[in-house]
Amino acid sequence: MKHILRLTLVLLLWCITPARSAEPAATFRAGAATSNITPDIGADIIGGFLPFPATHVHDELHARCLVLDDGKTKIALVVCDLLGLHRSVSVEARKLIEKATGIPAANVMISGTHTHSAASALGESPRGFQSDVELSDYQRFVARRIADGVQRAANLLRPAEIAFGTAEAAEHVFNRRWFLKEGTMPVTPFGGTKDKVKMNPPAGSPNLVEPAGPTDPTISFIAVREPGGRMISVFSAYSLHYVGGVGNGHISSDYYGAYCEALKKLQQGGDSDPPFVALMANGTSGDINNINFRTPRPAKPPYEQIRFVAEDVAGKVNAALANLTWKSSAALDTRYRELGVKWRTMEPDLLAWARETEAKAARIQGKTDIATIYAGRVQRLAQASPETKAPVQVLRIGDVCIGTAPCETFAEIGLDYKKRSPAAHSFMVELAHGYFGYLPTPRHFELGGYETWPGTNYLEPQASVKIIDALLEMTAELAPKAK
Repeated sequence: MKHILRLTLVLLLWCITPARSAEPAATFRAGAATSNITPDIGADIIGGFLPFPATHVHDELHARCLVLDDGKTKIALVVCDLLGLHRSVSVEARKLIEKATGIPAANVMISGTHTHSAASALGESPRGFQSDVELSDYQRFVARRIADGVQRAANLLRPAEIAFGTAEAAEHVFNRRWFLKEGTMPVTPFGGTKDKVKMNPPAGSPNLVEPAGPTDPTISFIAVREPGGRMISVFSAYSLHYVGGVGNGHISSDYYGAYCEALKKLQQGGDSDPPFVALMANGTSGDINNINFRTPRPAKPPYEQIRFVAEDVAGKVNAALANLTWKSSAALDTRYRELGVKWRTMEPDLLAWARETEAKAARIQGKTDIATIYAGRVQRLAQASPETKAPVQVLRIGDVCIGTAPCETFAEIGLDYKKRSPAAHSFMVELAHGYFGYLPTPRHFELGGYETWPGTNYLEPQASVKIIDALLEMTAELAPKAK
């Protein structure tokens, strides 16, 4: 009888005791900030064959940072107003970020925009082919400022909604590699006319036949906003090499920074505290620029074309923001690899040409022509170890996957990744975590041209295949059931 009474009492207590509520759903959060990385006046501007000192800062350079948190995982996306950055800068910055914020180094993506009017974060010998180097003062400054920007963005994490969108801007992108009429191909710095395509031929030339590859006109973007409220940030990627047309000796973020400011002005409360932050990463634009070779435009004053492209692209993205489907959550995950890729092999006859060319230049004091520059690059590349470690990464943000490459990547590689990716939405960002020269496809190696020349191109002809295969494999691990 006592047992029955005890059992009855237990059942009564169980019935009247409130049921434990389910674990509260994790709140998706986002925060964004910028960090100034402008060098001193007098720093060498790179982007051409020979650096020259900066005489003026037209607009400040920034590391633009976005941190996302799904309640379990945090990731950071950083875009820097730089031509590119050495792998060691990324390693140092991510080490500092992990120490300051707890965000794992593998969960941080850092890329350069490829503005041609910035100082070098590539180091004293940017084409020296070292995987690890002692950082220069400016490189250390950039790494520290990147880490500061990510920490500030993490400090601003707040509840958010997220959406993916696209906009089209075909009128600003043109393939710069062209087939020319037979017999009109110019001589290369190495002598001879083995190339079958020409980079940046004379605009409007009667010798133009057709472009050697496609363009990617799509601006892909991820937007985050306060729930039902004002925008926090938009991370964009567009496959446009750069625009150019800056003032002589000017430091400038080119159209990338101008786009970010233009999109900010279009947001209600864009300057409120904390301010809206836009990021424009470079998609896959190794063979793309802003020149219409069939119908060249007239010369314009400095910055006019930059503003035109930036404001038009910002307007298109802003219009697309009105039609997004917003979500209150998005699962986050990443994959990061140091992929074994071989350096470009230097043939004996090419090395003999390089030594002879340098010897001739030494006899003529002060001579620095393109052939001499390439002769030095060829010899340094020949001294590189047989293989390097190319950093590649995939970030999953909900049903979106972003793949990266550390090179100036051809447009058709990015298009191929989008087409073959198992994720619902995919796009690529180039010049992430390092600078390893141009990344053509094997087909383009056969065609030749500037982007395939030894000293401009550093990696083996199969490098693009290895990188895409690795990205697709990592993407499948992150989003196996998408599409």
